[in-house]
Amino acid sequence: MTLFEHEISRVIEMAWEDRTPFEAIAREFGLSESEVIKLMRSEMKASSFRMWRKRVSGRSTKHLHRRSPDVIRAYSPSQYKPR
Repeated sequence: MTLFEHEISRVIEMAWEDRTPFEAIAREFGLSESEVIKLMRSEMKASSFRMWRKRVSGRSTKHLHRRSPDVIRAYSPSQYKPR
């Protein structure tokens, strides 16, 4: 699948967000978790990619089936601030 530059930017943003599950990225952009990982590896500096992988590995909020049913939104209320 070919993504536009603004779509790649949004996928990266969603992948960095703690509360956005990989399933939401798949639903919106059609990318599996492994495809997101490949995209992140190709678009980021190696050190940034390693830091991201360390953050998301085992993080329950990045996978709907491991997520607490109490988490009902994809982002924190303070995440999107008015500009």
